[in-house]
Amino acid sequence: MPGVTAAGDAEVRGDVLGTWLPDRLLPGYATLTLPGWTPAAAGRTARAVAAGGSAPVLTVVRPPDPPAAPEGVVVHLHGYNDYFFQTHLADACHAAGWAFLGLDARRAGRSLRPGDVPHYQGDLREQASDLTRAVAVARSTWPGRPVVVHGHSMGGLVTALWAHAHRARGGPDAVVLNNPFLSVERSWVTPLQDGALRPLARSAPLRVVGSSPSRYAARLARRWDFDLTLKRPEGVPVRAGWLAAARAGQLRVAAGLAIRVPLLVARSARSSAFVDDGPDVDTTDTVLDVTTIAALAPRLGSDVRELVVEDSVHDLTLSLEPARTTYLSALTDFLTTLVRP
Repeated sequence: MPGVTAAGDAEVRGDVLGTWLPDRLLPGYATLTLPGWTPAAAGRTARAVAAGGSAPVLTVVRPPDPPAAPEGVVVHLHGYNDYFFQTHLADACHAAGWAFLGLDARRAGRSLRPGDVPHYQGDLREQASDLTRAVAVARSTWPGRPVVVHGHSMGGLVTALWAHAHRARGGPDAVVLNNPFLSVERSWVTPLQDGALRPLARSAPLRVVGSSPSRYAARLARRWDFDLTLKRPEGVPVRAGWLAAARAGQLRVAAGLAIRVPLLVARSARSSAFVDDGPDVDTTDTVLDVTTIAALAPRLGSDVRELVVEDSVHDLTLSLEPARTTYLSALTDFLTTLVRP
């Protein structure tokens, strides 16, 4: 991809043009909005849904005052019903000498457009192509620096599959997964049998197959300041095409990936059912079953390092103290080992 300079009004030159503009959500931050594409390899259903809504875009978010000569760059990919707002994650990376870019993928966060189905992707290669572009921005802005992708939840699943697909060229220098969505088992998604899901996804990809409030998001809103239209306490409906795409990716993980770069898989110590004001609601993963993450992590690559964070919630970066600092310290320690063994 053509070069991107680090100036405040930097342009992406070549096949697309874009300008860094002040972020409407985070003071001092800047955003670069780029057109996305639906890869030819994606399925017919994914292309049909993409053609039926707004042209997809992706948004790269840059914090103020990045290190002048960073050790490397961290690119963050959010989860479902999520977007980038965790400024303390960017601050921790900057304090460790690393630049940081957040990615709001197509139909999510800052990239949501009128007519879009929020967070919908009919093939995980759609969001993976957004990640390819964000990583290209990172490499062009800070050439020669290592790039680490930090993926949370659904973004963790996409990141793992993307890193596997790009293991020969164009991939990351390392990967960090924050409670990745590697399985639907005992998760917030009520799965259909795959045999029934696949034909439904082909015939009616936007059919709602699950809908419920996100009590987890509502709980986080008590102590974190985020846009409730972009991370919704009322939840985002699960649609057949999205669930089929997620299941296809998860089955690929279960068969084993071959990620060749260092991989840190971080998870909560325990999971529990969400109970309003229950004793475990702020100290466990109430979204995913962490035992499945533990079981599947070794199948991701040849250099998998596991991190278990006590008393942490689904997004480890949004945990109460001291769990939050424990995670951020482990993350930056991992980054340091990449450049200073």
